[in-house]
Amino acid sequence: MSDGRSAARKSPGGEPWGGVRPFSIKTKLGALVVISVLITTGLSMIAVHTKTELRFITVFSMIATLLITQFVAHSLTAPLDEMNTVARSISHGDYTRRVSEKRRDELGHLAQTINVMADELEAQDLQRKELVANVSHELRTPIAGLRAVLENVVDGISVADTETMRTALKQTERLGRLVETLLDLSRLDNGVVPLRQRRFEVWPYLSGVLKEANMVASARASMASGSGSHTRTDVHLHLDVSPPELTAHADPERIHQVVANLIDNAVKHSPPHGRVTVRARRGALPESLELEVLDEGPGIPRSEWHRVFERFNRGAVRRPHGPGSDGGTGLGLAIARWAVDLHGGRIGVAESDRGCRIIVTLPGLSSVPS
Repeated sequence: MSDGRSAARKSPGGEPWGGVRPFSIKTKLGALVVISVLITTGLSMIAVHTKTELRFITVFSMIATLLITQFVAHSLTAPLDEMNTVARSISHGDYTRRVSEKRRDELGHLAQTINVMADELEAQDLQRKELVANVSHELRTPIAGLRAVLENVVDGISVADTETMRTALKQTERLGRLVETLLDLSRLDNGVVPLRQRRFEVWPYLSGVLKEANMVASARASMASGSGSHTRTDVHLHLDVSPPELTAHADPERIHQVVANLIDNAVKHSPPHGRVTVRARRGALPESLELEVLDEGPGIPRSEWHRVFERFNRGAVRRPHGPGSDGGTGLGLAIARWAVDLHGGRIGVAESDRGCRIIVTLPGLSSVPS
């Protein structure tokens, strides 16, 4: 994955690489031959006028030529040694090393190519690590929910009726979809992620997401999962969709990731017996959607707004609020931003009189690829 730096790189003189290189290696080698000839000729003329023995002139010429050749050879081999060191570091997985690009010859061009290659390898390695972290984070929720349901059935707390088995089946189906995401690894590495967009009714869809969040939280409350997902059962989830027949066009599975992670984050930072509101409104474009998730927690300082969606950022609040809550992994909001970006939408923190307010805007039909 290139970041555009290769197109912007220029030589120290301001001329783009690929243009004229006045100090090329061919020019330097030609200059070395010319200087050697001039030195030999000059010393020979001095010997004729001063009647110096030819053997002394020959020795002086050889010494001068060897010194100049040594200087030129060192200027050529030193950057090659540096490139070899950097290439060896890259082969061992260290993509932070770079080669100096101060030269204006073929070696400088080669140094630039090596640095571009290192940039791309570093970006791909970072993308791979982000994918593994994101998928691992997402896998915890259906696995923990399925385990909780089955443990309750085994322990006799719940009856293996149709509703209980339907909940377990839903978690299994979601787990299967997440595994399919892993199988799309090659396309993810190339920046191509399949979006299965369709038109759906917002109220029943979000109602199902909130119901699943409540059921999983209740089932997990007796488990010490330590996964970063909330186990709060004292926080009330409220859904506000207007108009009730509102529809949207998006990938429901990706939007499930967005809403579930935003709810998880909001519940985690809610005060005891707090309230989390999920609000949905029609956007400006056809089938577009505006989602808001509001909580009654301490909120996010404005200075932190630009950092809340970074990976592993756990916020400035030292202790989460309410019983059964922990600091999380700092991946939930990063995953939400990732899913929104896939749709070409926007996500951000907005002003709120109380707590935290996060707004998601999905473009609807305008995001459908042509």
